[in-house]
Amino acid sequence: MANHEMSDAAELVEAEWNRILGYGPDRIDPLVARTAYTHPALRELFPMVSHGILYLSRCTQYPWTHDVATAFPQAAGGYRVRRQSDNTLLGAVETVEEAYELIAANPPEGCGPAVDGTPDDL
Repeated sequence: MANHEMSDAAELVEAEWNRILGYGPDRIDPLVARTAYTHPALRELFPMVSHGILYLSRCTQYPWTHDVATAFPQAAGGYRVRRQSDNTLLGAVETVEEAYELIAANPPEGCGPAVDGTPDDL
């Protein structure tokens, strides 16, 4: 991958993080986005929000990857951390901080900064 492509991807990722970090509680709990963003490895991935859930992708274009774990809030409190690609439950934790520590500690194989493209470009 050429350096300008890596730079483009990093700029797209940074712009999307800035947008999501500015969301109010009507879109996502701001603590979720801020907590995920504190992890340098997660900050390099492309963030998306759907139905109040933060998803992270290894690419910047649809269809996004589903192999980075996601923290799903539970009605009774806490989070279930699950990887959608193979439906693996990584754990159930009490706090958002624990959820994103678990996600950061269990990246998919070969995970690095998001690429500007689709999963075919990985």
